[in-house]
Amino acid sequence: METRAHENVRILPKKLIAWVLNTLDRWAALLVRWHFTPNFVTVLALLTGVVAGVLFALGKPLGAALLILLCGIFDILDGKVAKQRNQTSLFGAIFDSTLDRYSEFFLYLGLAVYFRHHWALWITFFTFLGSTMVSYTRARAEGLDIECKVGIMQRAERMVLMALGGLVGYAFDIFDPVMIGILILIALVSNYTAWQRTFHVQKVERERNSKDL
Repeated sequence: METRAHENVRILPKKLIAWVLNTLDRWAALLVRWHFTPNFVTVLALLTGVVAGVLFALGKPLGAALLILLCGIFDILDGKVAKQRNQTSLFGAIFDSTLDRYSEFFLYLGLAVYFRHHWALWITFFTFLGSTMVSYTRARAEGLDIECKVGIMQRAERMVLMALGGLVGYAFDIFDPVMIGILILIALVSNYTAWQRTFHVQKVERERNSKDL
């Protein structure tokens, strides 16, 4: 599989990502001692995402934000638990990716219900479209044997931004404008990221063809 690691730019600082991953290694070890399975942790991630969506729909942004962060933590822990238990599998990988999409759908569904009488309802549709296309273009590219992690609006960034929107909106009692701004940002940058990945495949294909000449 061809790699373009130098193009993998992230919004979140690399040092912060590394610190979180190292910290969660210890949490994963604890879950292993408690006999948690990777797929069970994946289900916990889905459930927290679903409840977060429900809380958004009910207009409870603080609870939703905290559960989004917890969902993200579980989403990292399932892979770490799988490695520490030596239970990595193809099924586990697709199970994790599938439930991630369902989890994110329920977050946007909750926001769509909350904004059902507001023009921002339409923004949630384009935000979900962009989020889905980011994942789809990577999966499609990797199915063509091209590693495709380019783009700045990946799942971790989307989750952090939505959680931040909930926290800031609750703290300053300005949830609607803050979350609308977050949704617009995710919609624009995630759709841009999807097209980045599409043209990344074209670039890699051209490079391969030029080497064959």
